[in-house]
Amino acid sequence: MLSFPIYLDYNSTTPVDGEVLNEMLPLFNKNFGNPASKTHKYGWEAEEYVEIAREKIADLIHATPHEIIFTSGATEAINLGIKGVAEYAHEKGNHIITCKTEHKAVLDTCHSLEKNGFEITFLETDSNGHIDLNILLKSIRKETLLVCLMYANNETGVIHPIEEVSEITRSKNVLLFVDGTQGVGKIPVDVEKSRIDLMAFSSHKIYGPKGCGALYLRRKNPRVTLVPQMDGGGHERGFRSGTLNTAGIVGFGKAAEICSSRMEHDYKLIETLRNKLENALTSDKNIHVNGDTKNRLPNVSNLSFGKMDGAFLITSLKNIAIASGSACTSANPEPSHVLLAMGLTKQKTGSSVRFSLGRFTTEEEIDYTIEYVLEVVKKLNKI
Repeated sequence: MLSFPIYLDYNSTTPVDGEVLNEMLPLFNKNFGNPASKTHKYGWEAEEYVEIAREKIADLIHATPHEIIFTSGATEAINLGIKGVAEYAHEKGNHIITCKTEHKAVLDTCHSLEKNGFEITFLETDSNGHIDLNILLKSIRKETLLVCLMYANNETGVIHPIEEVSEITRSKNVLLFVDGTQGVGKIPVDVEKSRIDLMAFSSHKIYGPKGCGALYLRRKNPRVTLVPQMDGGGHERGFRSGTLNTAGIVGFGKAAEICSSRMEHDYKLIETLRNKLENALTSDKNIHVNGDTKNRLPNVSNLSFGKMDGAFLITSLKNIAIASGSACTSANPEPSHVLLAMGLTKQKTGSSVRFSLGRFTTEEEIDYTIEYVLEVVKKLNKI
């Protein structure tokens, strides 16, 4: 039986998986110790829970446990990674390269560094959302410290060729920072194979709890270090002070373990449902897909609806929960910076809506959504 509104905003956040919740519950009132407490059983047990979770999260991205630093989420991990490296290596140079379609957490962090004397190059993309690798190569100079590029875009699902990017950064002795928030858990991400130096990702995008994230920090070939952005206590090997969110970390670990075991199954099922939705909606000649339809996540469909106002369409579709783009910028009435950077007009950008599916999306929900959206669009076009 359908429950309304149907949730199709999984890129914004995901529900906590039942298995994850069950794993977390004892950490609130039974095994509630502080993992930094080294003098008694409660602290020892809490530390063991944290380290087991760290191993599971490291396994998901093919890292070692010592390369995982826990944070409050991807945004903090992004700030820690980019600002921390920039401050540590500022004597080497003051230049960072990123892309205009990055998440605001990366863009705003880079703008903040600009105010402190760093130079930022913002790469353009083509209409599919891809950067030109030759331009990336030419943009690197002797002062370049870091290239910051997301694994997969949160609005369009477009996947960047990270392995090819890392070949360029390695050849120029430049570090590669990746925002893996949307890619990790949905598609295979291997930091060793892709030669990623730093990567931020989050629990609540992979059916874990909110308020918990991680920064992958490479330990060798090369060993990456950074300046901590928080002081007080020396937690997480001194890189991120503060009492650990033990319950959140345990949930994060369980969510990572589940993703590792069922990623291929989820990918195929979700992609099939996404394609069914997309093919049906684009049967209307006024509805078009934004971005690359081949190199993208299996769960995302970013659609423009002709001359229709996207915000008005979303409010008219009361029976489904969808968005125009990132949850972090949903309160901003400005058109999507991602779609504008891809060359879409303001009108087409303003008519665009993102559908993002997930593990708990059913075919019944997609069938209803297809019929419902086409019916509402038809009525609005008459108006």
